[in-house]
Amino acid sequence: MTPSPTAPRPLEGIRVLDFTRVLSGPHCTRMLADLGAEVIKVEPPEGDLTRFAYPRVGSMSTYFAQQNIGKLNVSLDLKKPAAIALIKKLVEHCDVLVENYRGGVMDKLGIGYEVLSAINPRLIYAAISGYGNSGPWMHRRAYATVVNAETGLTGLQARARGVFPTNDPHSHADVYTGMETAAAVLAALYQRTSTGEGQYIDVSMAQTMLYVNEHVQNELFQGDVPNDQIRSFQPGDYPILESKDGQQIVVSGHPAERGTFDMFVNAMKRPHMYDDPRFADVTSRLANLPALQNELREWAKVLTAQEAEDVMAEAGLAMGVVRTMDELANTEWAKDRNVIVHADDRSGSSFRVPNAPWMFSGSDTGIRGIPKFRGEDNEAVLSRLAGLSHEEVERLTEEGVLSIRLPKK
Repeated sequence: MTPSPTAPRPLEGIRVLDFTRVLSGPHCTRMLADLGAEVIKVEPPEGDLTRFAYPRVGSMSTYFAQQNIGKLNVSLDLKKPAAIALIKKLVEHCDVLVENYRGGVMDKLGIGYEVLSAINPRLIYAAISGYGNSGPWMHRRAYATVVNAETGLTGLQARARGVFPTNDPHSHADVYTGMETAAAVLAALYQRTSTGEGQYIDVSMAQTMLYVNEHVQNELFQGDVPNDQIRSFQPGDYPILESKDGQQIVVSGHPAERGTFDMFVNAMKRPHMYDDPRFADVTSRLANLPALQNELREWAKVLTAQEAEDVMAEAGLAMGVVRTMDELANTEWAKDRNVIVHADDRSGSSFRVPNAPWMFSGSDTGIRGIPKFRGEDNEAVLSRLAGLSHEEVERLTEEGVLSIRLPKK
């Protein structure tokens, strides 16, 4: 199922004004770009923080490129009234605006929702912030590590591992919020087809982290559960084993759980475990979980990873290998599904980034375009949408309203 690269994309004809930086907003707008929207990133003169991240090739950061490939780029100093006037002209021609400033910042700049929706009543305005644009925490600074901690993820991971809390290397709060915001934008676009009107969308990173965490219901539940049940599945207890060929393998299933225990015993062909008092029921198996895990480790040592997966699959259990991302990128699966693609490094070569995950039967939704330098599309965008001449763009650049930073040749 590989549609033609010339097939129309689902969001063809939708234009997005992107005031986001770092990760939560840029991931949202990259999704919209991959789905076919024309995304115009509005970058301040100091540049998106991720432009300075390494690794980089020439003047292009791979971190920045992964989240911003396929977007147009204009750079304006929003502290200058002339820049605000240009934004208001651009908004007339846009369907969606996404921003991830702290609450109230866009209002102070004079381009908050009330002002812009009066200019374009069909505008869908999505605001991402740490704790939302209302309430006592609306002005707090928030990055993913802070939100992960505030919403229980950091503590939950520490308790599961029995260690002092450490920060997760992945910015869950940013990426999940970007995804939820993209979904909200799509819903608002659909609703606009019947109402003809845009609307304001307020998305909180903290609320998102509660929404996407499947264990919140368990953390909030104050009662007990029956002794013969595993509470909220506890995937942290799922076994990680080492196979004969030195592979680390993960089996998805709690070995102490009713029914699942039988699947493990049958896969290992160790029926004597049914008669072992340590494993007689869920309560005893939980009390002796290290011994149960040890039975699994001994079993795995005599099989290759592939042999173990075949046996587990026959027993009804899913199994996978602990891989690096680079190892996965080089599998036949990744090649078949075009999981990793080459992005233009703007220096005559390329580097690898992940492709969009959707495969539409009638639409091309993969990466397109190239990562842009700051202000690279100033003239192209502002002449087309705001009617500026070449001379006006040059004058505004000299006055510091517009800025541009291209690599030295």
